[in-house]
Amino acid sequence: MKKQITDTVLMIRPIRFRTNEETIVNNYFQKGINITNEKINYRAQEEFDTLVKKLKAVGVNVIQVDDIYDQDTPDSIFPNNWISFHNTADVAIYPMFAENRRRERREDILDIVEDAGFHIENIFDYTSAEKEGLFLEGTGAMVLDRIHRKAYCALSPRANEELFIEFCEDFEYTPVIFKAFQKTEGKLKPIYHTNVMMALGNTFAIICPDVIEDKNERKNVLNHLKEDKKEIITISNEQVDYFVGNMLQVKGKDSTYLVMSKTAYNALTPQQITTIEKHTKILYSDLSTIEICGGGSARCMLAEIFLPKIDIP
Repeated sequence: MKKQITDTVLMIRPIRFRTNEETIVNNYFQKGINITNEKINYRAQEEFDTLVKKLKAVGVNVIQVDDIYDQDTPDSIFPNNWISFHNTADVAIYPMFAENRRRERREDILDIVEDAGFHIENIFDYTSAEKEGLFLEGTGAMVLDRIHRKAYCALSPRANEELFIEFCEDFEYTPVIFKAFQKTEGKLKPIYHTNVMMALGNTFAIICPDVIEDKNERKNVLNHLKEDKKEIITISNEQVDYFVGNMLQVKGKDSTYLVMSKTAYNALTPQQITTIEKHTKILYSDLSTIEICGGGSARCMLAEIFLPKIDIP
């Protein structure tokens, strides 16, 4: 059965989190903090643990896996970029822009997910594209409407058009392609991941249309959302900078929740909060260290699991 939101997520607890020197070249959300990497990692672990506790408290099933120290993977806290899990029992493994992020891909995580009671049938592995310098960073690069089978993608150095279309053919999605930009140092540069400027819930869409410069592309994206009866909650360029687009709706025990950072929540207007709460409850947590150093927020930390459950006799 197709569904847009899930009650189960994979999360990777960081062990060497820091500002990744290989990703900062085109992730303009990343900044530095003038403290040691050990202190940065400690703060990130505290933020991670608090979010996990909050998710579990409302009934979200969290499959938590510890990062491996020797792998030296500073961005492992963002697993949705290298793996996605689908209700067809299929898994996709993605090609990553930064070489040190490729070490995040771990076969044992598939075993852990299966041990948690989920069935994996096929693995679609796109990682050979890295040899050609082509990348598609999972549900960071793509925002999926799993009900209406549409995939939204802002093209960037981390979201290649050919690979995106290949994914859409393999998983039977209609591609919705556009370009999105943010102003950095007075210049317009491609937004590195689609999921920082838009998020899709069951009955709503949060999006910053202004980052889509081309009027026809903007109109096309908005028309698709309207077609699918999503209430559109428009956010500003400035709100994108505060990770307001980087949110994910999940299913708890008695309700659904839009998971976001404290930074994002504080950047919402009272009207936007009221509109969101017509559709779902809000769950937020302080992720400031992770956001500043990693350039990603709540949505990036959650790899949704839609796999079918194993039938136990």
